[in-house]
Amino acid sequence: MTEREDLLVPRPEGLYCPAGDFHIDPWRPVARAVITHAHGDHARQGHGHYLAAAPSEGVLRARLGEIDLMALAYGERIQHHGVTVSLHPAGHVLGSAQVRIEHGGRIWVVSGDYKVAPDPTCEPFEPVRCDVFITESTFGLPIYRWAPDAELFAEINGWWAQNAAVGRASVIACYSFGKAQRILSGVDPSIGAIVVHGAVQPLNRAYRDAGVALRETRLVTEIADRAELRRALVLCPPSATASTWLRRFGDSRVAFASGWMQLRGARRRGGYDRGFVLSDHADWPGLQQAIAATGAPRVIVTHGNTAPLVRHLCEQGLQAQALATEWGDERLENEEPTVEGP
Repeated sequence: MTEREDLLVPRPEGLYCPAGDFHIDPWRPVARAVITHAHGDHARQGHGHYLAAAPSEGVLRARLGEIDLMALAYGERIQHHGVTVSLHPAGHVLGSAQVRIEHGGRIWVVSGDYKVAPDPTCEPFEPVRCDVFITESTFGLPIYRWAPDAELFAEINGWWAQNAAVGRASVIACYSFGKAQRILSGVDPSIGAIVVHGAVQPLNRAYRDAGVALRETRLVTEIADRAELRRALVLCPPSATASTWLRRFGDSRVAFASGWMQLRGARRRGGYDRGFVLSDHADWPGLQQAIAATGAPRVIVTHGNTAPLVRHLCEQGLQAQALATEWGDERLENEEPTVEGP
């Protein structure tokens, strides 16, 4: 990648557009940052000005505080120094966006994190035709193939119901932003109360304020009946499972919701009783589907399993290459609290 030829180039601060003088998801402070979504490895504090999709405003402000933010509707185009910029749904989490930039007759699209599977908590992925597509590859191996949501939530609800029948709380460790809300969209509230950690509650509020329907949730301090707590479904960040906060529920079973649960041994190494394969990222077929839909002859692959995906794309006749970034994978996509919450 060279500045003379490419619309986007790597810089120490992050991915940079020389013609437009802005960065996309920079990991160090810059004057102008275009943000694909509000996860901690993509949206960081310290930038002078932020541009992001309008549905992400509530979550960004909840996570970053007071920032100079311009919220852009999906599909709306603006020009900066002759570069046309627009944001398009990525299907990852609430407000997630792909960044389309156009200059000198060329079109590049930065995917951010994305998934193509249906998700009632965010706008669906929108293929954007382009000359160059920069794609994530968090789960860029053929082994990663997600089951339909109907099967997944049948598993979760069945596990919860079994635990509730014998007076055990069902705890699911999950990321506070995105994963928790996805679970809340599909579980069966007739089984029992749904309790969330204090780190999850403000993000639920941002989702509800954006018009996303979620199951009713309560904090542990709002439930006086201990028998009710022992039948509850509990959603909390992974760090909370090792804290004294969990003792309030008495006997419990602890699961982890993540795409990494597809791997044998991942649940055992984490010490979880159960693993649910649930991811906010595209699986292997989803990556292929999304890349093909762009029509891009050149594909740049970032964070995750880059080498296998690059090799596969080259075998398909595309010009593919890997690009190192400081964006994380699903294990690092949130800055989860280590302190106890309500």
